[in-house]
Amino acid sequence: MSEKKTPSRDRKPAQTRKPQKPPQSPDAEASGDRIAKYLAHAGVCSRRDAETLIAEGRVSVNGVVLETPAFKVTGEEDIRVDEARVGAPQKTQLWRYHKPDGLVTTHKDPQGRTTVFDTLPAGMPRVISVGRLDLTTEGLLLLTTDGALARALELPSTGWIRRYRVRAWGKISQKQLDTLADGVTVDGVEYGPVKATLDQQQGDNAWMTVAIREGKNREIRNVMRHMNLQVNRLIRTAYGPFQLGKLPVGGLEEVKAKMLKEQLGAKLSEGLNF
Repeated sequence: MSEKKTPSRDRKPAQTRKPQKPPQSPDAEASGDRIAKYLAHAGVCSRRDAETLIAEGRVSVNGVVLETPAFKVTGEEDIRVDEARVGAPQKTQLWRYHKPDGLVTTHKDPQGRTTVFDTLPAGMPRVISVGRLDLTTEGLLLLTTDGALARALELPSTGWIRRYRVRAWGKISQKQLDTLADGVTVDGVEYGPVKATLDQQQGDNAWMTVAIREGKNREIRNVMRHMNLQVNRLIRTAYGPFQLGKLPVGGLEEVKAKMLKEQLGAKLSEGLNF
């Protein structure tokens, strides 16, 4: 007969540990940056995405997982995202990139497709995109080391116009395109004013120049579908003051710091690390 085991009297019942809160240093409280802002300036992601990472429990400071984006840091701490150490905020830089057709604008693609970031030259610092271009959209994509700058340039309130060359199957008149100037609702989504100019009707294809301010997901394709046009080529030619120009497909060119500050102006340049 096997000996019956009895529970040890010395063993204490398991207790659920409450999440710890990292100690806030006086220096950080007085002059530090909120962690979401720090991560953005370090080029990890935008502030909004940083807040999501924190909510998901993926950000730690000195070994303790954060629970709030209000926590302040100076940069002297051991700051990690997904256990990878985050370096100091980088110098604010911006590049113009001519995105080819067939690349996805994401750092990691679940389907294993080639990304924009896979094509960048070796030695480039970590960068994030200002907005996105979908798989088949070509043209100007801005890349920056500063997530806070990327977020600022994406906001419709910044007022920067995005311009596109659009080829679409179907026939359209300028009078019809002019109706988009007051905005339009498509499938329950409200789109702001769209300025569209008919450049050429080439057989069954129309070439247009289109300008928008919001840049919602698939905005131009959806608006054109609403006009009974099927977009078969979409090229972004400008984002605010930055132009695609003669940059070759796949080409990458840094915007000089002086020019960048001039184009951003005092308000958008505030707090950036030039």
